[in-house]
Amino acid sequence: MSRRNACTAEEVVDREVCTVLDVLGKVSGKWSVGVLSETTRGPVRFTELERSLKGISRRMLTLTLRELEENGLLIRTVYPTVPPKVEYTATDEARELYAQLTGLTAWAARHSATTTHPDAPSGSAHDRPDRP
Repeated sequence: MSRRNACTAEEVVDREVCTVLDVLGKVSGKWSVGVLSETTRGPVRFTELERSLKGISRRMLTLTLRELEENGLLIRTVYPTVPPKVEYTATDEARELYAQLTGLTAWAARHSATTTHPDAPSGSAHDRPDRP
């Protein structure tokens, strides 16, 4: 599930693009940002996440939670009860990252006329001056 960026160990030094690729790789999964959104609000249980993320399978949620935990973005707390109670909470690093990611919404709003959405129909050739 994790993705490797295109930077080698030698290239990482002094390469801003490698740092950005590394950060994006940590949250590039389809469900990662949704999980971060839910967990930055406070501790949340697996079933609550499953209900709030419409369309996610149990397996994909499990894999996403594991990856975010491995990347240091989630804390998994297991309570010694029967049945076991497990909660997931965003780390301080994850809260900071999520705040930066949501900052992209302002950019998207400012540039919504110039950015295309994947499900939007493409314009004709004369609507795009950069194309013949």
